[in-house]
Amino acid sequence: MGAVRSAISRMLTPLLRAVVADEGQPRPGPYQLVTDPVGWLPDEWGRYANFWQMGYDPITGGSSAVQQACINAYAQTMAMCPGDHWRLEDDGGRERVTTSALSRILRRPNDYQSRSDFVLNLGRDLYGDGNTYALAVRNDRNEVAAFHPFDPKRSKPVVAEDGSIFYQLTGNNVVERGMGLNASTWLSTQSGMIVPARDVMHIKLDHQPGEPLLGIPPSRHAEAALNAAGLIGSQLLSFFGNMSRPSGVLSTDLNLTAAQVTELRGRWNEQAKGMNAGGVPILTNGLKWFPMGTSAKDSELANLLKMSMDEIFMVYGVPPAILGLTDKSTFTSTEALMQFWLARGLGFAINHVEVGIDHFFGLKGWPNEYVEFDTQALLRVQFKDRIEALARGTISGIFSPDEARNSEDLPRTPYGDEPRVQQQVVPLSAWAEPQVAPTPRPAPAPPAPGNENEPDEGEEEGTEEEALELLAREIRNAA
Repeated sequence: MGAVRSAISRMLTPLLRAVVADEGQPRPGPYQLVTDPVGWLPDEWGRYANFWQMGYDPITGGSSAVQQACINAYAQTMAMCPGDHWRLEDDGGRERVTTSALSRILRRPNDYQSRSDFVLNLGRDLYGDGNTYALAVRNDRNEVAAFHPFDPKRSKPVVAEDGSIFYQLTGNNVVERGMGLNASTWLSTQSGMIVPARDVMHIKLDHQPGEPLLGIPPSRHAEAALNAAGLIGSQLLSFFGNMSRPSGVLSTDLNLTAAQVTELRGRWNEQAKGMNAGGVPILTNGLKWFPMGTSAKDSELANLLKMSMDEIFMVYGVPPAILGLTDKSTFTSTEALMQFWLARGLGFAINHVEVGIDHFFGLKGWPNEYVEFDTQALLRVQFKDRIEALARGTISGIFSPDEARNSEDLPRTPYGDEPRVQQQVVPLSAWAEPQVAPTPRPAPAPPAPGNENEPDEGEEEGTEEEALELLAREIRNAA
C-alpha cells in the first residue's frame, strides 16, 4: 500500500506551486495527473491518495466532441492524400519510383488494412496520443514487406543500460495471434514483444521534457479548455436534466380550483404538445400566455463554452470552417480555406509523417529521394479551379499538354510531350539586337501563254484544288 501511495504522490503535481503548505498539511490543489490516467483533480479530491477507490474519477476532456472532431479532421484528411516514392533526376525533374519496397508499402501496408485504413489510424494515434508505432516485418531480402500498427497507449520505448533503444509493443491481436509472438529476432514477454528500434517506425509529436522518445498529444496543451468544456457540458446536462423549467406560463386574475387548473392544462397540451405542437390554443376567462426565455446567466455559460472551443481550435490549428462551422468562416473559396490550413497545421502534419517514413527507410529526403502525399486530392471537387490552373500552367509553358492531361487521367496526344509558349513571348535580350523586317515572299510567276494547261517539265502535279481549277478553265475554253 505504501508503494501505491508513493506512486500516486509522484503522479499528483499541484498547479499552485507558489502556495506553500504548512508542515504536515497537503499542498492545495487543483492537482494534475501527469501519467495514466491523465486529467485533473479538484482540491477536495486530490487530498486523498486513494481517490479512485472513493469513486472520484479524474476530470478529462477526452470525450470532448470538439477534440475528437479536430483529431478526425487530421486523420481523415491525411488518409485522402495518396503517397508516392519520388527520386530526383539528373535533368532537374523527378521520377515516381514504382518498384521499391516503400512504394509497395504505400499501396498495401499489410494484408488486413488498406492504405486509407493504415493512414487513418496512424493520424488518429498521432494526434490522439502523441505517438504512433508500426512494426516492420521484413522478407528474405531484408526489405520491409508489411507494417503492423500497435496501440500507443499500451506500447512504449525502452532504453537499455548500454543506451540501445527497444520498443515494447502490444495491442494488435492480429499479429499476436497470427505470429504467436514467437519471431526468432524478437523477445516475447507477458507484457508484449521487445523489438529493436530498427524494426519499429515511431512517429511522435513534441516530446515530454527529458523524454525525447515519448511524444505528447496537443490535448496536453489544451487541458484547461478541455476540462472547462467538460465541466460546462456536465453542468448543462445536470441543469437541464434536473430542472423543470416550462416554456411559458398561463396567468389569470381568477381563482381557479385544482380541477379547473387540471382541465385547462389538458386542453392546452392538446393543442400545443406532442403531435399537435404548433396548434392555436384559444384563451378565455382572462387567461394570458407569458413565454419564458433564456436568462442572462445561461447565455453567459454558452459564451464561456464557445470560448473554450476557440482555444481548442487554436491549439490543434484547425479552422472552425473545416468542421462545418461556417458562421466563423472568412474564406471566399474552398481552395483558400485548404491553403490556409496547409500553412497553419495540416502542412506540418503531412510533412511530419513524410519525414518520419523517410527516416525509417533511410532515404536522403527532399529534394533527392523522399515520400510525398499528394495534397491535390483535397481539391478534387473544385473542378473549375483545377482546370483553370492547368490551362494557365500549360499556356505559360510550365506544363506540357500531356502533363496537364495526365493529371486529369486523360491519355497522351501526339506531339504533346513538350512545353510550349506563344510566339510573341521572347527573352528581354532579344530587344538588344536591331530588329530586321521580314523579307516579303515573291509573288508566283504567271503561266506562259499557250501552254497554261500543260505543266512545266519537271513540275509536279498540283493539289486537288489546283486540279479542279484547271478542269474549270478547260471547260471555259471549250465553251
